[in-house]
Amino acid sequence: MAEFLTDIETLRRRARQEIDKGPVTDAYGADLDRVLQVLNEALATEIVCTLHYKRHYYTATGLHSEPVAAEFLEHAQEEQQHADKLADRIVQLGGEPDFDPDTLTTRSHAGYDAGTGLIDMIREDLVAERVAVASYTEIIQWLGDRDPTTRRVFEDLLAQEEEHADDLRGLLERIPRDAEKD
Repeated sequence: MAEFLTDIETLRRRARQEIDKGPVTDAYGADLDRVLQVLNEALATEIVCTLHYKRHYYTATGLHSEPVAAEFLEHAQEEQQHADKLADRIVQLGGEPDFDPDTLTTRSHAGYDAGTGLIDMIREDLVAERVAVASYTEIIQWLGDRDPTTRRVFEDLLAQEEEHADDLRGLLERIPRDAEKD
């Protein structure tokens, strides 16, 4: 057996202690309360972004709106999946996901801007994605090796948020500037 591993009897004894903590053991190195708070803030961010994209999907109009609206719907569905992953992790760590609609926008990293006109909608969504990219990057760095599972959740979300930002930038590059009047 490798020398770095705690002896088996000690591991077995520790596993039986505080069994109600589920996956959170003595080896968990992060501040659990703070991690749960950060996860709930990210959950609020994802819910607000889902709502943002859904509104834009339903209200996008104009000559160029059909492919843009389809992108908005795809992103809304992916943001909802992100929210579900975060809620799952919160529960796994023994916390409670905070879905309180009264405080969603104050806890969210991204703001909520309804946007008017197709170009404004894309820009506002791109701003929200850039906020998510920046905040999730900081969270990943902050977590480091103290909670590798939560870090991987954020790494997965970050990859998709970067993809969303790239998609939106591409839309802005392809849509003629006169579409702002749409």
